[in-house]
Amino acid sequence: MNKELLTEAANISRGLSMDAVHACNSGHLGLPLGAADIGAVLFGDTMVYNPANPNWLNRDRFILSAGHGSMFLYSWLHLSGYDLPLEEVKSFRKLHSKTPGHPEFGETVGVECTTGPLGQGVGNAVGMAISAKMAAEKFNTNEHTIFDYNVFCLAGDGCLQEGVAAESASICAHLGLDNLVLIYDSNDVTLDAMADASQSESAAGRFKAYGFDVVTIDGHDLDAIKEALDFARSNKNGKPKLIECKTTIGKGIPQVAGTASAHGEGGAKFVEESRSGLGLPDGSFYVSEAVKEFFAERNAEAANKNSQWQVNFDAWESANPDLADLLRGGIAKDVPADLSIKIPEFDTSKKIATRVAGEKVLNDIAAAMPLVTSGSADLHGSTKNYIKDGKDFTRDNADAKNILYGIREHAMGAIMNGIAYSGIFRTSGATFATFSDYMRPSVRLAALCKLPVFYIWTHDSVGVGEDGPTHQPVEITSALRCIPGLDVIRPADPEETAGAYISAINSIDNPTALILSRQGLPFIEGLTAQEKREGVLKGAYIVKKETTELETILLASGSELQLAIAAAKELGSGIRVVSVPCMEIFDRQNEDYRESLLPLKCTQRVAIEAGISGLWHKYTGLKGKVIGIDRFGLSAPGDIVMEQLGMTTHKVIEAVGEL
Repeated sequence: MNKELLTEAANISRGLSMDAVHACNSGHLGLPLGAADIGAVLFGDTMVYNPANPNWLNRDRFILSAGHGSMFLYSWLHLSGYDLPLEEVKSFRKLHSKTPGHPEFGETVGVECTTGPLGQGVGNAVGMAISAKMAAEKFNTNEHTIFDYNVFCLAGDGCLQEGVAAESASICAHLGLDNLVLIYDSNDVTLDAMADASQSESAAGRFKAYGFDVVTIDGHDLDAIKEALDFARSNKNGKPKLIECKTTIGKGIPQVAGTASAHGEGGAKFVEESRSGLGLPDGSFYVSEAVKEFFAERNAEAANKNSQWQVNFDAWESANPDLADLLRGGIAKDVPADLSIKIPEFDTSKKIATRVAGEKVLNDIAAAMPLVTSGSADLHGSTKNYIKDGKDFTRDNADAKNILYGIREHAMGAIMNGIAYSGIFRTSGATFATFSDYMRPSVRLAALCKLPVFYIWTHDSVGVGEDGPTHQPVEITSALRCIPGLDVIRPADPEETAGAYISAINSIDNPTALILSRQGLPFIEGLTAQEKREGVLKGAYIVKKETTELETILLASGSELQLAIAAAKELGSGIRVVSVPCMEIFDRQNEDYRESLLPLKCTQRVAIEAGISGLWHKYTGLKGKVIGIDRFGLSAPGDIVMEQLGMTTHKVIEAVGEL
């Protein structure tokens, strides 16, 4: 390790961060300055990566969980040779720059995941570590090791105070993820005040109790940082590592260093006078030739290491063509063209809950697609999403398809995103629909980042019954529909459920929410299984067509579709019934298709869904009616609750009469 050059690089990183924040008068200086020495050792010595091949499969992953300190990451990506020119650093936080306010996946080369909501990156890192373990177990052979990378995550007090990080750390240690290194930037400061104003615990003691190997070091001592990181890389003892780095926030700007004022841009006004103290010449955005040459030499070594790995990979590929095909297919997110055929049609002789139908469909998909995984927040018996014969992921077995998350919905959502960022396995996770709110920040990020995860949320309405209003998600489905980029599918029978899963697995650039029933539902009559599955893939379709001139259109989703169909039979021949399992998919269809289902000339429309009514008005219009539940539920048997709250055929008929 060249301490002199790494010290110089750390100060240059500080200078770049100060200049960028000063230029736009916005951003966070504290972490980029305080953690610069950590970045110097990570990017200048410890991590395995190749800027010329940023998607190298066996690269170490770095996650900046404390995403507000984005200039830390941007400065090191620039210095270490990634395709992030100095002009982009100068454009920090400007429109369309590759240096947005918080790191965004897909916007900047070298950014492994979108961070900013504190603690999420810790969960993402755990997901990446799980994916790495799974990949090593699935693809490595006795002759060839193609996956053995590590995951490094830099987090601050804000991250560790968030519950999602606590949940993620707990399961991380339980699963023995010794390929994960959590670097804690321990500077005793939060945004509002010194950290002791809001915490008095020992974070190191807490993580030790979880089951982490823990070491506390001086975060400005390059030798200590290197020793700790080398130990973390090499010591595969079944324990993840926490390196608590005691740092001075805002180091390099004496006027604010070590205070809460250093957290944001408070020190930016002192930039000019702070440069000389860091040994930097006059003039902004300075990078020395010596540091450029240092990283050029390191990148030549990295390219050589990448080439050696490629030789090994090529030999593995030749020796294991089936595994190679499986890996290529996972990376490409391939889906069998005949997937629907691989899912047998259901027996129509009895009612089946869509959660039960989902169990069968998920297992059929997992049989056809070996890289599909699942998980549940301690509810497999209720959510029915356990992959049979898929085994459980444990510290002793990574060749598994099921993850037992425990009662940790927050962590499950963030970990699922981490698995998706890794880009090999397709993952899903389940809980009751009501508790999807615990996952909402992760779901929002999955939609923002276009991650192909899918959620299995069951017990979808007041039809849950006796568990009462705490478990009856009247507002949840509509609330989820408000997240841009999330497809929310609420199927009405087992075949629609098959279509919903097929849609989810084919959605490779957005997440999908499957909203499934606890109670048994009758089959939609008069249509083939394939017609119903294809109807779901269009978001909405006609399940009962009028036989005379069209008078009224009834719309519904999920369990309420049966009420609309029953009402249509009583109302006469001029009634059309449209199933709307997914508003988002339907709204993406072309105008001709939407007009064919909901012709503008027919303004007499009624929609029914056991939930908040508001969003349905976009289909019923000002002249139509919506039968919904704009209140919380009741504790009673499900059918009684549905009747008490107006989810009946009679209510549909009554609404049509009022029109």
